[in-house]
Amino acid sequence: MNINSTLKFILNLAKAQTIINRRFDAKLSSYGLGFNDFVILYHLSLAPHQKLRRIDLAEKLGLTASGITRMLAPMEKIGLVSRESNERDARVSYAVLAPGGKRLLEESIKTAEHAAADTFPELKTKKIKKLSELLNEIGGLL
Repeated sequence: MNINSTLKFILNLAKAQTIINRRFDAKLSSYGLGFNDFVILYHLSLAPHQKLRRIDLAEKLGLTASGITRMLAPMEKIGLVSRESNERDARVSYAVLAPGGKRLLEESIKTAEHAAADTFPELKTKKIKKLSELLNEIGGLL
């Protein structure tokens, strides 16, 4: 069966995402982190005051509100993130980078950078930048 190039790209992108997650999970496991945990800590580290509304964090990861809640619960239990309420609106809560999460992110960042380099060892910087720009257009990532 022949499919168009756009669908082929999407299928390849989905497979690449699975492979990348698996590789990063393996590398980051020595820190007790999975790739998704690392991404959450990274986004929180970039946010003003190192906190984001949970719904905004979910949006950055392409998740639902309940999906981010499920991901944050174990991270809260081990002290990587904390929950903060909004004084003006009880419906709004924040995910906050806890000191333990900040420390673990700082410790694991070099390992993640090495995993990234290992994942794309032959791609030139220019190609990676163009691909990153294309993915940013699709999902508004970083």
